[in-house]
Amino acid sequence: MTRIDAKFAALKEQGKKAFVAYVMAGDPDYETSLEVVKGLPGAGVDVIELGLPFTDPMADGPTIQLAGQRALEQGMTLQKTLDLAAEFRKGDDTTPIVLMGYYNPIYNRGVDQFLVDAKAAGIDGLIVVDLPPEEDEELCIPAQAAGMNFIRLATPTTDDKRLPKVLQNTSGFVYYVSVTGITGAAEAQAGEVGPEVARIKAATDLPVIVGFGINTPEKSEAIASVADGAVVGSAIVSQIGAGKPVNEVLAFVKSLSDGAHRA
Repeated sequence: MTRIDAKFAALKEQGKKAFVAYVMAGDPDYETSLEVVKGLPGAGVDVIELGLPFTDPMADGPTIQLAGQRALEQGMTLQKTLDLAAEFRKGDDTTPIVLMGYYNPIYNRGVDQFLVDAKAAGIDGLIVVDLPPEEDEELCIPAQAAGMNFIRLATPTTDDKRLPKVLQNTSGFVYYVSVTGITGAAEAQAGEVGPEVARIKAATDLPVIVGFGINTPEKSEAIASVADGAVVGSAIVSQIGAGKPVNEVLAFVKSLSDGAHRA
């Protein structure tokens, strides 16, 4: 059982929805980023999604693209991202960390070496946006063998024919992308999301967490009420990008997590 599995089991027992926060590793710089990540559990975050900076993030809108560029300009690398996770782990051995990014930096490191390093750094799961189920032998199956969850995205265009393929080697949770498009581009609507979550839940026992287009405490509550939890990324990243002090960023995160936990 991974930290992710344990966290969702505990939330289920408490009858609580999950709140997942995404931040870009190294944005706006390593030290500030580490301070934010260390503060997330205290702000009510159940699972941390740690963005791996990459030059060409195909699923991300301008907010997260710019965060990645800022991080890269500050010298952020895959190794430094793992270092940041390891530093966080020194003070927190329970909050799950999901590394979210693209395959290129992992491929460049070499899958076997990457999995050893990620496991040692305390990474619990991976979301690799540009590896479809057809490529499961590449990273998904080795990651699961190494004791990490491999979390897959389902979208509004994942029809009933495609869904079983998407779910076949997924573990930890299913990430439902609430809008057709990139991060931060449109607003999620609970009325549209609810039936889709029910459709996915009919095909899997895994928790279904909804992300993309959630930017207020009210939206967080509304979406979490029709799913097993909510993910917020762009709205948090934009606060960091605007140069808000860490305590203000974390206060905003707390308002979002409170929303999800009210659901």
